[in-house]
Amino acid sequence: MAYDEDLANRVRELVGGAEERRMFGGLAFMVGGNMAVCVSGQGGLMVRVPAEDTDALLARKHVEPMVMAGRETRGWIRVGTEGLTTTRQLRSWVERGTHYAAGLPAK
Repeated sequence: MAYDEDLANRVRELVGGAEERRMFGGLAFMVGGNMAVCVSGQGGLMVRVPAEDTDALLARKHVEPMVMAGRETRGWIRVGTEGLTTTRQLRSWVERGTHYAAGLPAK
């Protein structure tokens, strides 16, 4: 499944010139060389978060663990499309991911 071009365009408007890379069947947005958010080829948005925040964020609606190679990846969550319908919802997740990635050492 290809990633959602409309969602990618909505993210582009919010991240203003972040580097983009095709990864994991989706489109990743990079901050300082670190992936911040990714429009997933499986639908929705992958968001980078502090590992210690993962459990609390998983309690929110439309949020599930990020699973790669059959293993849950702490520090990443997946937000379903139902949780990204408004600009306010999307902005909240994009800002969370970009803010966290900006605080990591640049690559």
